[in-house]
Amino acid sequence: MLARAARDPASFEPLVRRHSTALHGYFARRAPHAADDLLAEAWLQAYTARRGFDADRGPARAWLFGVARNVLSAHWRRTERQRPGGRSEGIPFRDDPWEAVDERLDAAAVAPRLRELLGGLPPEERELLLLVAWEQLTPGEAAAVVGIPAGTARSRLHRARHRMRADAPLNLTGDLA
Repeated sequence: MLARAARDPASFEPLVRRHSTALHGYFARRAPHAADDLLAEAWLQAYTARRGFDADRGPARAWLFGVARNVLSAHWRRTERQRPGGRSEGIPFRDDPWEAVDERLDAAAVAPRLRELLGGLPPEERELLLLVAWEQLTPGEAAAVVGIPAGTARSRLHRARHRMRADAPLNLTGDLA
């Protein structure tokens, strides 16, 4: 459908209806105060870039989450620059504002432990795990979003899940499988 949208702009609308809820959830869990604006920006960028979609590299859903991830990263960079004093010289910007995630975890009883376990994962493993667990992407789709080969993503997901299971209470890991 996305490939057809490159030729026929009207065929882009069903993609918006089909994927908006999932993309909004992605933004709401990571930047809740800006989720609506980020969703609009993602759709604008996706529409503009629709001719660049290559079905051989993966499904439209993974491509759209890749666009969303880029929009979110740009948002975090803008937010950092807009803070009083801007970015500190010599301190690289972290486009992974992990410290804010615990504010959005629903499971208050396990949030401290879950935050600790997820925070201990390397950022790319954490992002893969969250894309699969929260966004319900397949490991192959998550790989396309992060920009790594599918086999590498499966290996990193396995490693992340193993670390989480090894350190987590049994009732904490049910959604990570």
